[in-house]
Amino acid sequence: MDYLSLLKSCEICPRRCKVNRLEGEKGFCKVGEGVIVAYYGNHFGEEPPITGSMGSGNVFFSSCNMRCVYCQNYQISHSIFGKEIGVLDLVDIFFELERKGAHNVNLVSPTPYIPQIAKAIKIAKEKGIKVPFVYNTNAYERKESIRLLEGLVDIYLPDFKYWSGNVSKKLSQAKDYPQCAMEAILEMVRQVGTLLITESGIAKKGIIVRLLVLPNGLSGTKNVLRWLKEKVGTDLTLSIMSQYKPTFMADRFPMLKRTVTEEEYMDVVSYAYSLGFENAYVQELDSPDTFLPDFMKEKPFES
Repeated sequence: MDYLSLLKSCEICPRRCKVNRLEGEKGFCKVGEGVIVAYYGNHFGEEPPITGSMGSGNVFFSSCNMRCVYCQNYQISHSIFGKEIGVLDLVDIFFELERKGAHNVNLVSPTPYIPQIAKAIKIAKEKGIKVPFVYNTNAYERKESIRLLEGLVDIYLPDFKYWSGNVSKKLSQAKDYPQCAMEAILEMVRQVGTLLITESGIAKKGIIVRLLVLPNGLSGTKNVLRWLKEKVGTDLTLSIMSQYKPTFMADRFPMLKRTVTEEEYMDVVSYAYSLGFENAYVQELDSPDTFLPDFMKEKPFES
């Protein structure tokens, strides 16, 4: 398949801008044919079976198809920051991360680059790369685009950010987020199934759904949990996250000005267990700095 031809009239994400990125036209994400990488390296802030002992081989892509007012990675998601590279350069990064002992290649905020990533993974697998590929996404995806990754992505790591379209519109400029996330996650589950972990505790295949608990119930996480139970089942592995901090523009929104309370967080965790979910990663309320990289201090392409 000629993946890059999909950039001629881009409908990769739900925004379906239909711009010709091969000719330099840019839509909502403001990126063209090149792949812009802000930073890559072994990262230790993911879930235990993703991080392992040697770290996850994170590739942080610049730009995003959402505009979350509280984004922890706003330095690279709300602006274009990093180095523009080609598909073969991306393949080289994959192999470099494998050589450095990373347990996987973790593609962070990859949505605008699905065609280039699909091509790069295909080349890397043909060349014999052994580590699994992780697709680390906000889940504001088109299921048709996720289908392009079947057989290429081994592990899906999607968020389910909001139950309410009105909330997702106000906080992330994506009113259709809930329905898109539902369709995308079901397609991911169809492709890879529930989480498979090796004897050494490292994820090999499957899906972990991330649920970031927002203050004042803004994420509607209990509704999300009920939907996941009904549509996927309680064998699903969850990551219930307490790491929300009022970063970027959050102080402009009264309901986002504070962190999550212990009561709010534990209420969601207890509810998940009451529904029958047993495979859930939880966090301390005071999350470590590994969750908040400062990309302006990093040097993307220096060892």
